[in-house]
Amino acid sequence: QLQLVESGGGLVQPGRSLRLSCAASGFTLAYYTIGWFRQAPGKEREGVSCISMSGGSTNYADSVKGRFTISRDNAKRAVYLQMNSLKPEDTAVYYCAAVVRPRCSGSAAEYDYWGQGTQVTVSS
Repeated sequence: QLQLVESGGGLVQPGRSLRLSCAASGFTLAYYTIGWFRQAPGKEREGVSCISMSGGSTNYADSVKGRFTISRDNAKRAVYLQMNSLKPEDTAVYYCAAVVRPRCSGSAAEYDYWGQGTQVTVSS
């Protein structure tokens, strides 16, 4: 059974860092493009970052460029989102998602499989 499990969320002060992990099981991660999305209360789910199957292509939302870095380790069946210089507006539930396609997509509708999410709260 294909499963994605996010971890690494928590409460952090503005300016600090968190590293989110997305652990994959039940499928070969290398065949999937992985996206990170987030959803804040009362807002629509938005794309944060994406990494292609090979890891050779990445995309970032303008709001996180220069602060967030996505990476993957197919051998460990994991995708990571390093989040630096966190801001209160980064507060949201963060989800990873998977789709069989070679290139990145920032559209949630493109993705077939989703994790349950991990809460990130940035507050002093």
